[in-house]
Amino acid sequence: MPSQVLHEQAKKMEKKRPALQTGATVRVHERIKEGEKERIQIFEGLIIGIHRGHSATDQSFTVRRVASGVGVEKVFPIHSPVIEKIEVKKVANVRRAKLNFLRGRAGKSARLSERFTNADEFAVAVATEEVPTPKEEEIVAALEETKEEVKKEEAKA
Repeated sequence: MPSQVLHEQAKKMEKKRPALQTGATVRVHERIKEGEKERIQIFEGLIIGIHRGHSATDQSFTVRRVASGVGVEKVFPIHSPVIEKIEVKKVANVRRAKLNFLRGRAGKSARLSERFTNADEFAVAVATEEVPTPKEEEIVAALEETKEEVKKEEAKA
């Protein structure tokens, strides 16, 4: 019973995120707080692994990049409130769930072949963030406002 309650609470905390997969090059926009100031820092790299977790909010992904000749990896929770947005830049052909072997490689041997050849194929494959649909009450209120405007224009004419 407690796990069912946790799963229901987890669904409320979910955010709309693109479909992430291993081998994708992503840009993660992360909110950083330094003292009283808050800014957005971008971390761009290759997803080398995804942890799916027990519930939706328990999911995380590991991003790796090479900065100044040193490999840097960060683990991001997918539905974290600290993450502003996630952009998928490239998707590569991979046949593994975890790309840990890339840690020991550098240069050409660390490259992955791209999966898509043109922008149309890429746009279809990468799921974008969904736009929230207006609620029924908002639609009814907008219709009433337009009816009132039409009546006023008819009265003037």
